[in-house]
Amino acid sequence: MQSKSAVVIGAGLAGCEAAYQLARFGIGVSLYESKPHYTSPAHHSDGLAELVCSNSLRADGTANAVGLLKQEMRDIGSLIMEAADFSKVPAGGALAVDRNQFSEYITQKISQNVHINVTREEVTTLPEGGIIVVSPGPLCSGPLAQSISKTIGSDMLSFFDAASPIVTAESIDMDKAFYASRYGKGGDDYINCAMSEEQYRAFYEALTGAETVQMKGFEDGKVFEGCMPVETMGRRGYQTLTFGPLKPKGIRDPKTDKMPYAVVQLRREDREGRLWGLVGFQTHLKFGEQKRVFSMIPGLENAEFARYGVMHRNTYIKSPGLLNENYELKHRPGTFFAGQITGVEGYIESASSGMLAGLFAAHDVLGKPRPVFSADTACGALAKYVSGYVGGDFQPMNITFGIMNTIKMKARKKERRLAISRRALEEIGRIKAQLNPLSF
Repeated sequence: MQSKSAVVIGAGLAGCEAAYQLARFGIGVSLYESKPHYTSPAHHSDGLAELVCSNSLRADGTANAVGLLKQEMRDIGSLIMEAADFSKVPAGGALAVDRNQFSEYITQKISQNVHINVTREEVTTLPEGGIIVVSPGPLCSGPLAQSISKTIGSDMLSFFDAASPIVTAESIDMDKAFYASRYGKGGDDYINCAMSEEQYRAFYEALTGAETVQMKGFEDGKVFEGCMPVETMGRRGYQTLTFGPLKPKGIRDPKTDKMPYAVVQLRREDREGRLWGLVGFQTHLKFGEQKRVFSMIPGLENAEFARYGVMHRNTYIKSPGLLNENYELKHRPGTFFAGQITGVEGYIESASSGMLAGLFAAHDVLGKPRPVFSADTACGALAKYVSGYVGGDFQPMNITFGIMNTIKMKARKKERRLAISRRALEEIGRIKAQLNPLSF
């Protein structure tokens, strides 16, 4: 008789979510985490589920696909969403978190769970046999990456991702900057640095001419659009930034009562408001260049950088053809993959894949039929995208209504999306009613 146990490799968002879902069914989980023995250049702490890029989990309303995905996860019983709601900070219509509180909450929940045993060591080869969830994150270590490549029988793919710089609140000149949210949504949750056209022109020329860190392979253009370096975006055209991260629409400068030519927004990184991140300023400029160029932003002339922006390579597998819609290796039943390594992109998408992989794995251990998530749901549609994409250019994907089953109705886009969301949450409700997890 098979023992009621499973192995989860990697304690990022996907791995912690998978382990938690397995534990909810009374299954013993061996959760392996390489930190602190092995850390990537993007990691800064020993905590589980560390947010290495932005602290934003993006939009939080169900008229938005990622907002729907979050609500589906809440309804099923997601640890990641429980932690996010506990550690949230003001961010207008988005859900942003205090990254330290977020990680600490999850670390405590996982460490105190009697069904989960956390082992701090680097896994270099995939275990043989048993139920396994592989969630090493997009910064998978060399030996394990080689073992995965050998197991799946093909080379893994990669793209570049980037993180924005963070500055201290006390170093921001609030005589020049001001609090406001775009269109007034959510209160005065952002710090705004307004630019005149002259100021923007000088900033633009400095940004696009600044020296970057030379990264092998970056010249091939494999960079995720949602995390494109701000200097790369700027080189696409003089006004590209004013229609992107520096767009002034919806903001009025209280000093002039007019819309600025451009505006840089900063979002709080912690609940106390001591640290603020530059929104949309992912970069791979050299640190000295970041200090020189970003200090040209009005209000940031004397900014103290608590963390400079960094860029790193992400690794993912070519999931179509390898995985089924349960995130399981087709040729090796019982081995599941979860997180960005599957080709989902984003914190919530990664956690969603971990939630489903954990649920499917739990039902296998218990010898029960797996729950079925259709493409009427956001989490089901995401699983079907990474497993069933038929094009030859498979790339990481955020959740979007475009990969969900649509509803044909004569209505405005928002009303149609809300109808899709209602249908999705009804299905999630039916699935939840079929589950019988432990309560803790």
